[in-house]
Amino acid sequence: MASIPDRSQIPGWGADLDRACRPAVPMERTPPRLEHPPSGPPTRQAQQVEVLHSIERPGITPVFGSAVPPRGLSGWMRRRAFRRSESDIRHWMLLLAADRVNVIEGLLDDARKSRRVQAVAVIGLAGLLAATWLARD
Repeated sequence: MASIPDRSQIPGWGADLDRACRPAVPMERTPPRLEHPPSGPPTRQAQQVEVLHSIERPGITPVFGSAVPPRGLSGWMRRRAFRRSESDIRHWMLLLAADRVNVIEGLLDDARKSRRVQAVAVIGLAGLLAATWLARD
């Protein structure tokens, strides 16, 4: 049977035993208590956009995210998903598919707004027309 080595000679061994040996002691402190903790539920956030929520809960939470409201085909898919229970696999599969569709919608929206992408599209369309005209024999 192997003997247990003497660890008392290792620098820093057992630092957690003496509080003064801990490197973070000057910064460690108990967080202050709130003088006047809030009483009751938080103030309800004003709903200015459509917020989707589960059918298993009576309403939306007092505070919610509204940065990206549902829109387009992906929004339609999300609305369809939230008509189903969260225990239904179709709910989650529709949400996953809506995420993928949202990426494509975003790419199309970026292409629509970008002058550079529009210029490349015009040149590509002109090249396609020229190739079609030359290959008409």
